[in-house]
Amino acid sequence: MIRSMTAFASGERATPWGTLGCELRSVNHRFLELGVRLPDELRALEPALRERVAGRVARGKIDLTLRLRAPEGEGALQLNAARLRELSELALDLEARFPRLRTELTELLQFPGVLQAQAADPAELQAQALSLLDEVLDEFVRAREREGGKLAAVISERVDGIAALASDVRAMMPQIRAGQRTKLETRLADLAQPLDNGRLEQELVMWLQKLDVDEELDRLDSHVAEARRVLKLKEAVGRRLDFLLQEFNREANTLGSKSVDARSSAAAVELKVLIDQVREQIQNIE
Repeated sequence: MIRSMTAFASGERATPWGTLGCELRSVNHRFLELGVRLPDELRALEPALRERVAGRVARGKIDLTLRLRAPEGEGALQLNAARLRELSELALDLEARFPRLRTELTELLQFPGVLQAQAADPAELQAQALSLLDEVLDEFVRAREREGGKLAAVISERVDGIAALASDVRAMMPQIRAGQRTKLETRLADLAQPLDNGRLEQELVMWLQKLDVDEELDRLDSHVAEARRVLKLKEAVGRRLDFLLQEFNREANTLGSKSVDARSSAAAVELKVLIDQVREQIQNIE
C-alpha cells in the first residue's frame, strides 16, 4: 500500500486528571525523524511513544504532541484543609498584631498548595496516553494511505505514458533505420572514390548499430513492469521507486543521445518530462 509522508491526525479523551490530547503531523523527509513534546506528567513515557510510532511509520519528519488539560467542573480541585488551617491561624495571628490588616478568603485560596488538582496515577495516565496514541496512529496511517492512493494513481498514469512512448519508439525504429540507411547510402555514393559493396555494407552496419536502441527500450519495458509491481507492495517503497527512477532517466538520456530523427527526439524529451513528473510524486511517498 502506497503511503504519503504528509498527514495529520489528532484525538482527545477524558481522564480523571484532565483531558488528554494527542496530535501527529508529518512532512517529507529522507528518513524517520520524530520530534516529541510532552507534559511533565508523561515525560518518562517518551521512549515508549517513540517505539510505537517507529513501529508503524518508516519515513517522514513527524511531530508528536501530547497535552494534558486540567479538569474543569465539580471535583476538579481539592481543598488542602491542613494547608488552609495553617494559613488561617497565621492570618489571625497577624490580624491580632496589626488590627488594620484584613485577609480575604480568595487570597488564601490563591496561596500555593491550598487548592490542588487530583493527583495523577502515573501508570494509569501512561496507559491512557499509549492507548490514545494507538487510536491517533490508526487514523494517521489511514490518512497517509488515502493520500498515497492518490499519488499511486498519478504515478501509474505516468508509468503507462512511459510504456506507451517506449512502444511508439519501438514501432517507428524500422522506418527510422531505413531512412538513415538511405541517407548514408546517398552520401557514400557521392564520394569521389566509391566504396566497394563489402566496405559499404560494413559502414552501414556500424552506423546503424550506433542508432540501435532495442536494449534501451527493453530495459524501459522491464523498469515499467518493476514499477507496476512495486506500486502494489504493502510496504514502504519510496526509496525503491526513487532508485528505479534513476534507471528510467538513464535509458531516457541514452535514447536522446542516439536519436537522429525528430520523432524519436520528441519522444525522448516527452519521456524525460514524464519521468520528472513521477519523481516529483515519489518525493512524497514513504
